[in-house]
Amino acid sequence: MTTPGRNEPQTLADAHAVASARRPQPGSNLATWLKFHKENARMYRAVSDVDRGHHHELRYWVGYEERKAEEVAEKIQEGKSKAS
Repeated sequence: MTTPGRNEPQTLADAHAVASARRPQPGSNLATWLKFHKENARMYRAVSDVDRGHHHELRYWVGYEERKAEEVAEKIQEGKSKAS
């Protein structure tokens, strides 16, 4: 079980605020978006162990961010394949 540190989000609302604040600018490169989604998945997973009242909703967000990260990773791979 991973729990957030003292200065990290402790609730679903906190996690959404952090994700919103660090969202990359439109047009950012795919590597930036991949890092964003992976960090969000880790954050939501950690918060789901603390904010037990929103555990299932937080687990949804973990899955959502992991799916988004996979989509971006696939786009990165497609770009590398086309460049070869």
